[in-house]
Amino acid sequence: MIRFVLPVVLALSAFQAHAEIKIQQVTSPGGISAWLVEEHSIPFTALDMRFAGGAALDEAGKRGATYLMSGLLEEGTGDMDARDFAKAEDALAASYGYSANSDSMSISARFLSENRDEAVDLLRRSIVEPTFSEDAIARVKDQVLSGIRADAEDPSSIASSKFDALAYGDHPYATAIEGTEDSVAALTRDDLMTAKNNVLVKDRVSIAAVGDITPEQLGTLLDSLLGALPTGGAPLPQTVDLSLTPGVTIVPYDTPQAQVVWGQKGLGMEDPDFFAAYLLNTILGGGGFESRLMHEVREKRGLTYGVYSYLADRDFADLWGGSVASANDRVAESISVIRDEWARIAKDGVTEEELDSAKKYLTGAYPLRFDGNGTIASILVGMQHDNMPIDYPATRNDKVNAVTLEEINRVARERLHPDQLRFVVVGKPVGLDPVN
Repeated sequence: MIRFVLPVVLALSAFQAHAEIKIQQVTSPGGISAWLVEEHSIPFTALDMRFAGGAALDEAGKRGATYLMSGLLEEGTGDMDARDFAKAEDALAASYGYSANSDSMSISARFLSENRDEAVDLLRRSIVEPTFSEDAIARVKDQVLSGIRADAEDPSSIASSKFDALAYGDHPYATAIEGTEDSVAALTRDDLMTAKNNVLVKDRVSIAAVGDITPEQLGTLLDSLLGALPTGGAPLPQTVDLSLTPGVTIVPYDTPQAQVVWGQKGLGMEDPDFFAAYLLNTILGGGGFESRLMHEVREKRGLTYGVYSYLADRDFADLWGGSVASANDRVAESISVIRDEWARIAKDGVTEEELDSAKKYLTGAYPLRFDGNGTIASILVGMQHDNMPIDYPATRNDKVNAVTLEEINRVARERLHPDQLRFVVVGKPVGLDPVN
């Protein structure tokens, strides 16, 4: 997937210091909603859109269609081929980005105020009237197939793919969004048009604009850009319960460093325990060199260069997982230490000092995310996609600070399950047997 970065970036010191941004709800004359942050000091606007569903909407037997389609939107429209489109984009000093993941398809635009109408019209043409020419399809297919072949030889990708297959059963999450060599090779232009119409629907889009644009101008822009898109789209997949069982899966692979992915059931942002779990994960393995896993696995025993845990809040499943790479003759010890630390924090909880440190880390780092128009637009469109309230940037740190020691330790007892962890190991581990 090709992504663009416009070399004009607006840094907003007020956002950096306080994350105090005035977000407006805008509804176009045609009924399309968006969030807007006005900033008129520089004649530049960032626009981000996220269409729900993404690669999870691939039709049966057409895995990879949405991913391939997203890579073709910049390859021509109308009588423009890929080169003409790129020239027009450059002439406008605009930048467009198209990407797909398991839960959504994202489209972004960065443009100067003086070229707003022309830049938006070119973007509109790319998503409403893509050419999908046969030569472009063949060229981008080759790029995707090259990536699929590379992933098939990458231990980290192999571990993630195997883990997903174990965790998600027959749900779309169980397979790579890029598809397989066979599925991608078989995709036709009609398949790509179907994928576009299944995903790019205006009643499933979240939109954020940041920069030199008024609510009235944004409303007109939205109707012009998206008014011709269909509504409805393909049915969204159902929520999936993880099919993980405890144990160890070994995928033999000739590599000096074994790659490990592990996980258990997680929880999403809608869960009342989420912020306590978020702080708990920061202490356990999400806080960089200050986390317990880094201390125990790397600093204390030298078993790895890096280890981390994470909460994966996906649209249709929640996972609490982690990853580590360790030498084949030491990976068994790494897994043992990770299990022990998972169990220790579940049983004994965290200290007041650890909780205070995690709060300072998370609340101090949060405002620094709001460091430019494009970044802010991306954050705001993600908030909408995740059904967060419009005042979330102003209240998020209060939610973090409200977590008590009693609450976080209850969540540790109730939500961490060391006896339910499934580890997937890719390599030639010494002294480690598979446990099914």
